[in-house]
Amino acid sequence: MATHIITGAGSGIGAAVARRLHARGDDLVLHARDAGRAKELAAEFPGARTLVGDLADPDKLSWALSHQSLPDRVDSLLHIAGVVDLGPVGDLTPKTWRNQLNVNLIAPAELTRLTLPLLRAAQGHVVFVNSGAGLSAGPEWSAYAASKHGLKALADSLRQEEHGNGVRVTSVYPGRTASPMQAKVHQQEGKEYDAARWIDPESVATTIVMTLDLPRDAEVNDLTVRPGR
Repeated sequence: MATHIITGAGSGIGAAVARRLHARGDDLVLHARDAGRAKELAAEFPGARTLVGDLADPDKLSWALSHQSLPDRVDSLLHIAGVVDLGPVGDLTPKTWRNQLNVNLIAPAELTRLTLPLLRAAQGHVVFVNSGAGLSAGPEWSAYAASKHGLKALADSLRQEEHGNGVRVTSVYPGRTASPMQAKVHQQEGKEYDAARWIDPESVATTIVMTLDLPRDAEVNDLTVRPGR
């Protein structure tokens, strides 16, 4: 039975991945931003443990985790949480930039740092759920895309640094996926949201679980998933 730490398990892709792994009996450690959210996740996934810490304030993650119990073993760390705020460069404030960089890039780097000894011991797997915006930036996507381009750089460096320790690192680049985040994006774009047009989170979850289950003789480095409709 593998042990997985998952951020973003409350909705969208993260919830789909958590359901898959929970259903097959794996041990889940679900990140939550506060105690109330942790209680909700524990009720949704019976038997799962929780870790509380605000990704928007990565400077305090080390302190928060030091007051909680990490699992004895970590087979995978799944970075799925994310935030998005669109806008032209001329309108984006430093606060908007910092929030997206903190949640989408700096917090994943810090969580990885804090759990890396456990991942090395288990020869575990770090999965970064990135975005198509992590490969190409369009107008009004500058801050979000910058955070995701940075996440790609983090994953690429980590992969080379930890290869000798047996830690696998995968970046997944989903296209537009039916989720609360996508509904927010459409609202910001002033467009009507139709979930049926976009990738089902379960389909992205299938690709993520596949990377986790791949035999040790192979590793998925980068995986792009696009809408098939």
